[in-house]
Amino acid sequence: MNKSSIFEPTAAHISAASTILRNGGLVAFPTETVYGLGANAFDANAVAKIFITKERPAFDPLIVHIADLVDLERISSSSDTRVSELAKVFWPGPLTIILPKSKNIPDIVTSGLPDVAVRMPSHIVALQLIKETGFPIAAPSANKFGKLSPTTARHVMKQLSGVEMILDGGACKVGVESTVIRLETDGFRILRHGAITEKMLSTIVPKSQLTEGFDLPQASPGLMKSHYSPDKQLYIVGEHAIPSDTSRAAYVSFMPIEKSGFKMTRSLTLNGELQEAAVGLFRLLHEMEEADVDFIVAEAVPENGIGIAIMDRLRKAAWRFQNPV
Repeated sequence: MNKSSIFEPTAAHISAASTILRNGGLVAFPTETVYGLGANAFDANAVAKIFITKERPAFDPLIVHIADLVDLERISSSSDTRVSELAKVFWPGPLTIILPKSKNIPDIVTSGLPDVAVRMPSHIVALQLIKETGFPIAAPSANKFGKLSPTTARHVMKQLSGVEMILDGGACKVGVESTVIRLETDGFRILRHGAITEKMLSTIVPKSQLTEGFDLPQASPGLMKSHYSPDKQLYIVGEHAIPSDTSRAAYVSFMPIEKSGFKMTRSLTLNGELQEAAVGLFRLLHEMEEADVDFIVAEAVPENGIGIAIMDRLRKAAWRFQNPV
């Protein structure tokens, strides 16, 4: 097979992808959130290839993807009954839970931490691939570290080389990375916001009131201040000083508006639906990164529900431009 080639997710191609994973290789595959770059979660040498390919720092842990709750026993030593309660409601789906890891998980997966991030994706291709391989798959987003997240197979191809196979499952239906939570003695704590919101989680487990021990940036993927960033400078309306000359700039609005003075304008949603905005976020940023413009200006979206996750991604995407080293 050619390096970094895109394949339709037929049974034969999924079988071929599982063979690559069993032989210690890497496969990019779709999930409902973003595309992942996967390796055998039990194979330290295979997982090391993820860090090399993505140029990802070793202190940033990975998420382990499972296809069945039985797999939890292989990767976590947890006996917390709240996990099964949350799983009944939110798995398969865009929720990652931080749990004590088992001895089967190499330290490279967790960046040496005693806990492992686990989720069960809902994308049928991801589930089929995990089942076919016969082991959990460690997979961060299939992009260069810190760059725009991939929500199509083409986005993966654009950023990564040396991936033996990219399975094309279409555009991701959620569009932002999973919610990540840690279970404390008194409830859950959100480490990274996503489509599963605090309100939704609170129907199953109370929100933790503990505040100690939360300042470790490596405790979860996606906690760095600068992340999900385009190659072109990004400004957020109302939060950054926008250059006066926008004639060669792109504008991202929340809803369709008449915006003069910009070379190109795009809207995240036609009718104010935040889920639609989340799906379109990285797609539009990729489009503008590739367009003949000098910088990008983005409107803020309402910070409720998944809007919290959208603003988290926008602020991290803009952070390195507004805070130069």
